[in-house]
Amino acid sequence: MATKLNVYKKDGTTPVATGTDTEGAVITGLAAGTVVPTGDYESTHTDDAGILTESNRVPVPGFTVKQAQEAAPTNVTSTPTEDGATVKAG
Repeated sequence: MATKLNVYKKDGTTPVATGTDTEGAVITGLAAGTVVPTGDYESTHTDDAGILTESNRVPVPGFTVKQAQEAAPTNVTSTPTEDGATVKAG
Protein backbone atom coordinates (compact mmCIF):
# COMPACT_ATOMS: atom_id res chain seq x y z
CA MET A 1 0.00 0.00 0.00
CA ALA A 2 1.56 3.28 -1.12
CA THR A 3 0.62 6.58 0.52
CA LYS A 4 -0.23 9.43 -1.80
CA LEU A 5 -0.01 13.12 -0.84
CA ASN A 6 -2.89 15.23 -2.17
CA VAL A 7 -3.15 19.02 -2.19
CA TYR A 8 -6.52 20.75 -2.51
CA LYS A 9 -7.50 24.38 -2.89
CA LYS A 10 -9.42 25.21 0.30
CA ASP A 11 -12.99 23.91 -0.02
CA GLY A 12 -12.05 22.15 -3.29
CA THR A 13 -13.11 18.59 -4.03
CA THR A 14 -10.47 17.67 -6.61
CA PRO A 15 -6.74 17.70 -5.82
CA VAL A 16 -4.78 20.42 -7.63
CA ALA A 17 -1.59 18.40 -7.10
CA THR A 18 -0.65 14.88 -6.06
CA GLY A 19 2.64 13.25 -5.22
CA THR A 20 4.47 11.44 -2.46
CA ASP A 21 5.80 12.62 0.88
CA THR A 22 9.34 12.23 -0.47
CA GLU A 23 8.92 13.83 -3.91
CA GLY A 24 6.24 16.33 -2.90
CA ALA A 25 3.11 17.54 -4.70
CA VAL A 26 3.78 20.53 -6.96
CA ILE A 27 1.29 23.39 -7.10
CA THR A 28 1.58 25.23 -10.44
CA GLY A 29 -0.12 28.04 -12.34
CA LEU A 30 0.38 30.82 -9.79
CA ALA A 31 1.80 34.17 -10.81
CA ALA A 32 5.24 35.18 -9.54
CA GLY A 33 5.00 37.16 -6.33
CA THR A 34 1.63 35.68 -5.34
CA VAL A 35 1.28 35.52 -1.55
CA VAL A 36 -0.63 32.40 -0.52
CA PRO A 37 -1.84 32.50 3.10
CA THR A 38 -1.71 29.48 5.39
CA GLY A 39 -4.80 27.35 4.83
CA ASP A 40 -5.53 28.47 1.25
CA TYR A 41 -4.36 24.97 0.32
CA GLU A 42 -4.93 21.80 2.32
CA SER A 43 -3.19 18.42 2.18
CA THR A 44 -4.35 14.86 2.79
CA HIS A 45 -3.07 11.31 2.54
CA THR A 46 -4.74 8.50 0.61
CA ASP A 47 -3.62 4.97 -0.09
CA ASP A 48 -3.40 3.68 -3.67
CA ALA A 49 -5.17 0.44 -2.75
CA GLY A 50 -8.27 2.28 -1.58
CA ILE A 51 -8.44 0.24 1.64
CA LEU A 52 -8.26 3.24 3.97
CA THR A 53 -10.39 6.36 3.78
CA GLU A 54 -8.77 9.71 3.04
CA SER A 55 -7.13 11.41 6.03
CA ASN A 56 -8.37 14.64 7.55
CA ARG A 57 -7.20 17.79 5.80
CA VAL A 58 -4.19 19.64 7.16
CA PRO A 59 -3.53 23.31 6.24
CA VAL A 60 -0.52 23.90 3.99
CA PRO A 61 1.74 26.62 5.45
CA GLY A 62 1.65 29.93 3.58
CA PHE A 63 4.22 30.77 0.93
CA THR A 64 5.14 33.42 -1.63
CA VAL A 65 5.71 32.31 -5.22
CA LYS A 66 9.27 33.12 -6.26
CA GLN A 67 10.01 35.67 -8.93
CA ALA A 68 11.54 34.09 -12.02
CA GLN A 69 15.20 34.89 -12.43
CA GLU A 70 16.87 35.64 -15.74
CA ALA A 71 19.69 33.28 -16.68
CA ALA A 72 23.22 34.51 -15.99
CA PRO A 73 25.18 35.66 -19.05
CA THR A 74 27.56 33.18 -20.62
CA ASN A 75 30.64 33.54 -22.80
CA VAL A 76 31.25 37.08 -21.58
CA THR A 77 33.98 38.92 -23.48
CA SER A 78 35.46 42.36 -23.31
CA THR A 79 37.16 44.30 -26.06
CA PRO A 80 39.24 47.32 -25.07
CA THR A 81 38.24 50.67 -26.51
CA GLU A 82 40.01 54.03 -26.36
CA ASP A 83 38.19 54.98 -23.16
CA GLY A 84 36.95 51.67 -21.64
CA ALA A 85 35.70 48.39 -23.09
CA THR A 86 32.83 46.83 -25.01
CA VAL A 87 31.34 43.91 -23.08
CA LYS A 88 29.40 41.22 -24.94
CA ALA A 89 27.67 38.00 -23.90
CA GLY A 90 26.32 35.05 -25.78
